[in-house]
Amino acid sequence: MILKIMKKILTFIFFFILVNASAAEYKSNFTIDKFKQAQNNGKTVVVHSWNKSCYTCSIQKPILEQAQIDFGDVIFLNYEQTKNKDIANFLKISYWTTIVVYKNNKQIAKSIGLNEKNDIYNLIKKGI
Repeated sequence: MILKIMKKILTFIFFFILVNASAAEYKSNFTIDKFKQAQNNGKTVVVHSWNKSCYTCSIQKPILEQAQIDFGDVIFLNYEQTKNKDIANFLKISYWTTIVVYKNNKQIAKSIGLNEKNDIYNLIKKGI
C-alpha cells in the first residue's frame, strides 16, 4: 500500500517538473504595438494565452511553433496569462489555453483548450 502511494506521489512530482520545464522555455512575445501593427498591415494574427504550469498549454506550444513554420504569413503572438493581466484585459481573454485568431481588426475565431494539431490548424485557417 505504501509503495503504491509513493509511486503515485513520485509520478505526480515527475509530471509536474516535466510540465514546468517544458513551459519555462516559452517566452511571451506579445506587445500591443506588435498586435496593432500586424492588424493595420492586414495580417492574420494568432494569439495564445498560456500559463507556465498548464499541461494543455504545454501541448499547444509545439503545435503553435510548428504552425509558425507552416503558416508563414501569419503573425503568432503569445503571453503568459497570469503575469500579463493588462494584455488579457486588452484582448478580453479570461483563460489560459485560449487561442484567438484576428484579421482586419476583428476577432475571427476563438477556442479554449484545443490540444489536437488538426483542430488548432483549422482554427488558424479561419483567419486566412
